[in-house]
Amino acid sequence: MMAEQKGKLEQEETERPMTLIQKTIIIGFVGGVFWSLIGYLAYFFHFSEISPNMILIPWVAGDWKYGKAGNYAAIVLIGIISIAAALLYYAFLRKIAGMWAGMVYGVVLWMIVFYLFNPLFPNVQPVADSETNTIITTLCLYILYGVFVGYSISFETQEMNRTALNVGKEAENEGN
Repeated sequence: MMAEQKGKLEQEETERPMTLIQKTIIIGFVGGVFWSLIGYLAYFFHFSEISPNMILIPWVAGDWKYGKAGNYAAIVLIGIISIAAALLYYAFLRKIAGMWAGMVYGVVLWMIVFYLFNPLFPNVQPVADSETNTIITTLCLYILYGVFVGYSISFETQEMNRTALNVGKEAENEGN
């Protein structure tokens, strides 16, 4: 009898929905991991001269960083860093509907990484000295990352606003 009551109580409990910040953190991590994996594939198939482990080379000791383990560790690290990029998008651009803000955000991130942060990565050539395939491939990956993160965060923001608006209308209708 106690087990039946406990089962009913568990069924009656509803899960609290995730907050927009929690969703943003997940979107950022997943976006960073997914698009850096695609970047690793682009490097593997020689579309780009840059592999994800570029982020480890200046700071991590050992030869393991040049192999698969280094690339996989870098992919996870990029996912973690991507959380900050997603939170930045959340803070400033989440209310902009559509994909255009994400595209621009991706281009801006690409410019920051390849122009501003380029001196931090000694194994990455300046943009002017890079192959055209590398420039186009990395720029496209950053644009796709920006669209993924931006559109996902904007969509979730609009859904939460729509849900809050519907709840408010329901409460208003019950009051009348």
